[in-house]
Amino acid sequence: MADNVGTDAGAAGIAGTGDGGTGNGGTGDGGIAGAVAAGGGIGVGPYAELAFDSEGDADRAALGSVARMEATDLLVFAHGWNSDPSTATRLYDRFFGPFPGLVGSGVRLGYVGVVWPSMRFSDEPIPDFDGPDALGRPGFGTALDPATRHALEAFWPGRSAELERVAELLEEREESAAAFIEFGALVRELAGVNAVPTADAPPVPALFAEDVLEVCRSLTDALAEAGGPPVPEDAARGAVAGGSGGEGLVPVAGEGLRVLWSGAKELLRQATYYQMKRRAGLIGEHGLGPALVELAQRRPALRVHLIGHSFGARLVSFALRAVPDDARFVKSLSLLQGAFSHYAFADRLPHDAERGGALRGLHHRVDGPVVACHSPYDASLGVFYPLASRMAGDSAGLLGFDARWGAIGHDGVQAVPGAARLSLGAALRQGVPTTGCVSVDAGSVVRRGGPPSGAHSDICHEELARLVVGAGRMGR
Repeated sequence: MADNVGTDAGAAGIAGTGDGGTGNGGTGDGGIAGAVAAGGGIGVGPYAELAFDSEGDADRAALGSVARMEATDLLVFAHGWNSDPSTATRLYDRFFGPFPGLVGSGVRLGYVGVVWPSMRFSDEPIPDFDGPDALGRPGFGTALDPATRHALEAFWPGRSAELERVAELLEEREESAAAFIEFGALVRELAGVNAVPTADAPPVPALFAEDVLEVCRSLTDALAEAGGPPVPEDAARGAVAGGSGGEGLVPVAGEGLRVLWSGAKELLRQATYYQMKRRAGLIGEHGLGPALVELAQRRPALRVHLIGHSFGARLVSFALRAVPDDARFVKSLSLLQGAFSHYAFADRLPHDAERGGALRGLHHRVDGPVVACHSPYDASLGVFYPLASRMAGDSAGLLGFDARWGAIGHDGVQAVPGAARLSLGAALRQGVPTTGCVSVDAGSVVRRGGPPSGAHSDICHEELARLVVGAGRMGR
């Protein structure tokens, strides 16, 4: 995180997102999924799943399958953090479905689903994937459901004892400061922030270092601002309603502490996001990027179009770090509700002119446009992303939008001179610029989803497929 403080730290603080991605599927951090046979697994083809472990090492067999595809244009899509393998395949099947009918006669598409080890909190519904109740208020309370518990044990292998106690505390919801202190210590240990600091280690995020009751109070308020989860009735009786500006639910003596266990569960989620943010950047730079360079060497005429959702948008963007300056094989980059800094591509930060974004200038390595879709209905990026200001030790409060910590999926590309800004309708009618950064307000379609994540995962729309086709100049 050291090189991204103030530019990309926000990706660490996404809460309640329902990314249509893939989990580690019980394989642990090092698990690698095998390639899906070309044309199998989803309704379009040829298709393969290009898998990476947590260190960015690629499945060589899958890379070979991709290299052998009979295609002129390759769509490479990276999922976000919150899902499991079956959801990943369904996401790729649904999102890729419209493409064959949208491209020109001279375009032969190949489809790649990037698989990287993430984990899904299965009690968070995903629009179109989890049935008719997906848009309603989640009623899961604070207890960990069995599927989430299993995923956490795979995500943190060998930590069953700690997770057992974490689950007990979340279920019991003791009205005890000591219980919260114990919970906070366990979460810090799981997140790996209790180790003795070294000179080159990133600083401990303030979210894990500050008073755990204050952190859980702020996270509970953030959940209330995002519209969920509902406060248990017995806990609500001991709380009083506060005002605006993040004061929300204020616990009083005794029963009032119980309301903060919703924030405690969110702190556990934050611990997984903290590691996932760093992992997505690492896999992009050291996994997908080199794999794309190798693929370009083997298939120099192949046109590559990168697509990413949430942390997957961070992953495909960080892959540009491995692409040579003079390369021209990446023809478009489409970011769907990207969970990384809106200043990532800036040469200079508005609040620190001596520094640039984590990906400063790298949009020039795309031989086409960088299209960032954003939506005002994305509560994950609009409410929870600014929590990263505290992750980086900023003095601002946890609630409220601070421009320094905004997400590219919340308000598009910022501080890049000449970057175009369009509505989705305008982008589809007139097309997007052929080069440079473009922000597209996709709120006309990216608008469905229940609390607390809002519309963060409402991305499977033909309009967005048409936008990718236009950005890649693949249309009829």
